[in-house]
Parts: sequence; C-alpha cells; structure tokens
Amino acid sequence: MTALLRLDNVTTYYGEIRILEGVSIEVGAGEVVCLLGGNASGKSTTLKTALGLVRPRSGSVELEGEDVTDRPTAYRIKRGMAIVPENRRLFAPMTVAENLELGAHLRDDDDDIDETRERVHALFPRLYERRAQLAGTLSGGEQQMLAMGRALMSRPRLLLMDEPSMGLAPVLVEQNFEIIREVNATGVAVLVVEQNANMALSIADRGYVLQTGVIALADKADALLASDDLKRAYLGR
Repeated sequence: MTALLRLDNVTTYYGEIRILEGVSIEVGAGEVVCLLGGNASGKSTTLKTALGLVRPRSGSVELEGEDVTDRPTAYRIKRGMAIVPENRRLFAPMTVAENLELGAHLRDDDDDIDETRERVHALFPRLYERRAQLAGTLSGGEQQMLAMGRALMSRPRLLLMDEPSMGLAPVLVEQNFEIIREVNATGVAVLVVEQNANMALSIADRGYVLQTGVIALADKADALLASDDLKRAYLGR
C-alpha cells in the first residue's frame, strides 16, 4: 500500500550544520503517527521538510507516491496536507471567522467550503459562538481549536501538528489530544510532533523517536510505551 506521506533517507542542513541525517518515516492513510524527541532533536525540521518549508540536501519527500521534494508548500497543501503550527500562529487582529476563511484560501469550491465550515463548527461549537471575536482575545484552548479548525478548512487528508501541548494547562492538553482523536476518526491522518511522549503515544498507532537528527526508535505505539529503550533514547538514560 502506498503511504500517504513518506520521507525517504532525508538529510537536511541549515547552512553547514546538519540537522537531520538519513531520516525515513511514513504515515499511512487514516493513521496517527507521532514523532517524539527532546529539544533540538530535529522534530520541527522534519515537519518543515515534509511541508516544503525546508528542502533536504539528499533524500526525498513523497505524497501518495508522488515525489514532491522540489514542490512548493502551496502545492503540497493543495495535494492534501495542512499544518497546525507550534504556538498556533493565528492572525490575532482578525476574527475567528476570518481566520477560518484563510484556511480555505487555496480552494475554489465555494459550496463545499460552506459544508466544511459547518463540520468545523460541529467539531468546535465554541468557534461558532466566538465567530465574530478577534482571534487574539481567545483563551489558549480556544486558540488551539481555531488553529486546528483553520487547518481543517483546507480539507486535508494529512494533518501535521507541531507541539500541540505546548503552553497549555494539563486539562487542556488532554482535551486537545481527544480532539486530535476525533479529527482522526473522520478519516484524516495525523502526524504529531510532540515532546509529551506518553500523551502522544496514547492516541497514536505508531511512533518514531528522534535523537540528534537520527531516528533512534520506531515501533507500534503500545510497544514504545512499554519500552525501556524509549526511556533511554528519550531521556538519555
């Protein structure tokens, strides 16, 4: 079966500094896959490489079997990728409704966009209640809902999430991961980049662990949760 997303032997540099070396990961249709690692392990660079914000020096990025290594980010989004960035990156002076509209700016099917908006409102009723409110005045949890809703407005088959637990209270982290599970239940595959290993693995099918730019572990989520190797790779002991 062709993977929805495949990074094959990707090596990435920033200038002369090597960030990723020989990284290979894949996400199948409908899967939740998590990419774990500590600070400076290369997690966000992997996500940026998948999205086309960073071009690898060697290796390839494939979407449903198509080599998109040299394709721009906009092309990949049109092909079914979307991202919920670290720290949400909302347009604070714009309303909730306007932020959602921006998520659909590469689409030209107006009737279907209305239908997608209704589905987003059904998933996040709070966004409908707050639709005329400025995004910058929302609570942290509401901002995370809006960032996810904005990404879903592009009608992705693959949702990339960069540190979804960052800056949220523990109760909101649990709520956030439950929402990820609900989004995945609609048929959207999810690649979650996260430091909170236990929370990410609790909703994932499979996981990868990055250590200084190299994949140190890869296995099914339940096997990683039970693994002493995970503690050694992830915690360095």
